[in-house]
Amino acid sequence: MPPTSPRESGLKSGTSADARSTGGSLTGRALIFVITLALLVVALSVPVRNWLSQRAEVAALRADIAASSERIAELETQLDRWSDPAFIATQARARLQFVLPGEIGYVSISDDGQPAESVLSEAATSAPRGWHSVLWESLQEADGPPTAARDS
Repeated sequence: MPPTSPRESGLKSGTSADARSTGGSLTGRALIFVITLALLVVALSVPVRNWLSQRAEVAALRADIAASSERIAELETQLDRWSDPAFIATQARARLQFVLPGEIGYVSISDDGQPAESVLSEAATSAPRGWHSVLWESLQEADGPPTAARDS
């Protein structure tokens, strides 16, 4: 059926053109919006990255300042201790083996001729043995010959 009036023919042709344009194709406005959004993302990515890295650096510096403040407090406490004459006397007696007048100082000597304190401190600084090695040694000792047989 042919269109009877020009108005009807315009409506029919307009609706068919609208149906074609909304069928999933990208309009000019959407294209401009996507391009603008992409440019904004690109333009803002560098400043945002710099801001985040600066925030991380500030947090690390604040942690460093807190650790330094704690260390300063410890050193000030130690300095206060060294201003006490009783602490100095105790340290001199322990480190330098000073004795007060009238006292007799003794130094224990080990089998190898070194002061016993140094031998004991070396033994204390050796690596501790784990529970598994102690258990294994006790099992080996239990499986071995009796101690009386080993000694003779």
